[in-house]
Amino acid sequence: MRNIKEILAERILVLDGAMGTMLQRYKFQEEDFRGERFKDWEHPLQGNNDLLSLTQPEAIAEVHRKYFAAGADIVETNTFSGTTIAMADYYMEDLVYELNYESARIAKMVADEFTKNEPDKPRFVAGSMGPTNKTASMSPDVNDPGFRAVSFEELRVAYKQQAEALLDGGSDILLVETIFDTLNAKAALFAIEEVKEERNIDVPIMVSGTITDASGRTLSGQTAEAFLISISHIPILSVGFNCALGANQLVPHLEVLSTKTDYAVSAHPNAGLPNAFGEYDETPEQMAGQIKEYVEKGLVNIVGGCCGTTPEHIMAIADLVKQYDPRGLPIEENK
Repeated sequence: MRNIKEILAERILVLDGAMGTMLQRYKFQEEDFRGERFKDWEHPLQGNNDLLSLTQPEAIAEVHRKYFAAGADIVETNTFSGTTIAMADYYMEDLVYELNYESARIAKMVADEFTKNEPDKPRFVAGSMGPTNKTASMSPDVNDPGFRAVSFEELRVAYKQQAEALLDGGSDILLVETIFDTLNAKAALFAIEEVKEERNIDVPIMVSGTITDASGRTLSGQTAEAFLISISHIPILSVGFNCALGANQLVPHLEVLSTKTDYAVSAHPNAGLPNAFGEYDETPEQMAGQIKEYVEKGLVNIVGGCCGTTPEHIMAIADLVKQYDPRGLPIEENK
């Protein structure tokens, strides 16, 4: 299969949309999350979307198929919460390796189906590594600012296990995403570098932060440029932003990245901002209309969708970006 860096030099690649938004359509109940295997689990499991890779694998494969059919080049594994730290909420820390392995295996199986049918448009799997539900650089206790709910070392160990399982399951890329605390991301990147060294492999790494509000900063207080500088010592494929904001609000932050880095730039925004019911109202046409500004200005190399996006949104984005050249990359990046 062709090297993803070569393809990035030729065209804008399309990432998939939201897994959670698609899974909501199935209206899975507690017994669906449990399946036969976990029917006697002592704790509630509804809401543990990662677990569906074990209990409803057909649904996960179907979501991947819909995104690839809509024009996605890359789908993300169903592993956003696939660390021991996040899985502790469900007392499922011991299942983390299997959850990541199976999620990657399912995604890779579907990717291979599409690549076989369209060899000139290879499909890739990005192992999704979410931020966890703890933050290493801020205290969750306003009365104890020195307290930390998690340490760098705990994050490193958890992320290393996740990365190993995602690679074993067939992930082509590792995507450290929705970063609200750069220290968490550094632990993930450090762990990935360890795995690369131990296995003597070179795996492309995508890094995607999240700007949480109109201040233009991550939750831990960094601007787009500070975030970029903080992770630039690691050899990565792309840097970008996802989630939190709609496509329009991301433009100034993508402009900063685009002018300051030689890495590819990615964006997978939400379908606008959530309404009073926590739902996303932006239509595929509206979202593609906003993303048009990215491609007209030459800001991105990879674009997709986050919360509230569906295969319809991805199809509209894919149809749009084929008409535009990707943001230029230095020659050495494409060797």
